[in-house]
Amino acid sequence: SRPHFYGPECHGLVSRIEGGALCREDGDYLIRESQNDRGRFTLVMRYIVLGVVKNFKLYYEDGKHFVGEKRFDSVYDLVEDGLITMFVESKAQDYIERMVHEPVYNSLTGYAPGFRYPANPAHEPAKSVTSPVMSPSPRHRNVTSPSKKSPSKLPTRPKCLLAQQYEKEHHYKSHTYRGLQWCEYCGNFMWGIIQQGVQCIDCGLNVHKQCSKLVPNDCQPALKHVQHVFGVDLTTLVKLHGTQRPIVVDMCISEIEKRGMDSEGIYRVSGSHDEIIELKAAFDQRKFHQLICTSKFDRIIFSLILPFLVGSEVNLTAYEDVNTIAGALKLYLRELPVPILPYRLYSRFINAAKISHEDGKLDAVRMALSATPGAHFETIKYLIQHLGRVSDISGENQMTSHNLGIVFGPTLLRTPEKDANQRYNYNDTQFQQGVIESMIEYRHHLF
Repeated sequence: SRPHFYGPECHGLVSRIEGGALCREDGDYLIRESQNDRGRFTLVMRYIVLGVVKNFKLYYEDGKHFVGEKRFDSVYDLVEDGLITMFVESKAQDYIERMVHEPVYNSLTGYAPGFRYPANPAHEPAKSVTSPVMSPSPRHRNVTSPSKKSPSKLPTRPKCLLAQQYEKEHHYKSHTYRGLQWCEYCGNFMWGIIQQGVQCIDCGLNVHKQCSKLVPNDCQPALKHVQHVFGVDLTTLVKLHGTQRPIVVDMCISEIEKRGMDSEGIYRVSGSHDEIIELKAAFDQRKFHQLICTSKFDRIIFSLILPFLVGSEVNLTAYEDVNTIAGALKLYLRELPVPILPYRLYSRFINAAKISHEDGKLDAVRMALSATPGAHFETIKYLIQHLGRVSDISGENQMTSHNLGIVFGPTLLRTPEKDANQRYNYNDTQFQQGVIESMIEYRHHLF
């Protein structure tokens, strides 16, 4: 008896040779159960170009059929997509290899989200590549069966970067296009039945999967693709809004410095959970999401007026308890998908904290800081300088650099998720705290 999720194309226990013999015509396919490994199924297809028979291990999970990355609602769809892909790749292999080396992407007069090929500038046409003549999509049918010293000088970063100059990788996900679609990198047609390519979820760029590896890190997030503030990648957010740092950080710190610096236990004492969630929602639902900056001048003006726009939407003065505002800031930092001190630099900061010689420790911390992305560097610099001012009056607020390190260490220098269950990381807490404490104490040397 065949599994319920297979139809008459499943022939049960059939050998590899028998399965190939049953697929007599190009496009024929069937499913056979392995004789050596019961319960394992193989998809047998006769390749439409060369007439050869191919066998693929077939899987079924969560209502989807697949032999590779793409997942299909039916075996028929899987076979249809596979035959088209193999047909194109066999007929146009040389062309496919060439197309990624002659992209239209670089001929555009500035990348703008929403561009859809073909739309090349008239004054600088894209290089043309002669494409082969393609036959119509191949037919296919199934074969049925019944069944405190200044450290040494190190390379320094520019003092400031415009948000649009921050480098940002595209964040791709497989995408199914319902109509005809061309790759926005190479300019060629994106073939297949489903998941013909990948789309950047931040800017909407559509490219072949193989082309995605060649696209430069120049993602310009689009308003329609990013609908929140909390839980959004830091660089994505500042590039979207044209600000140097996340507006949440700027606003919360500004309000705390106005009326919360001498509050005992600031950042250690918890605020109202309900009010923190309310404040988070206020930031996520702000109206300035609808503004669109189409030029460099627009982005500069937008960055100047943004605090005033947000101030009219998110009224921090309405929250009497300053610990609520501090709690919202900490929540924002915790919910960053990549912490301010990125995962990839985690071991560098931890190893720096283990250095006993103070000068060597600071040099190592500064080197690690120089490797952080631009938006992350500007944010950690602004935050640490603020925490330094908090610690300067620790006689009033009881928040020394050591206490602030305890609060912020595990948030700013978060343990990489893949290592979260490794035992040695449980001993890193003291080093996480130590890194932040050192940054606060020696901030004038590090920034």
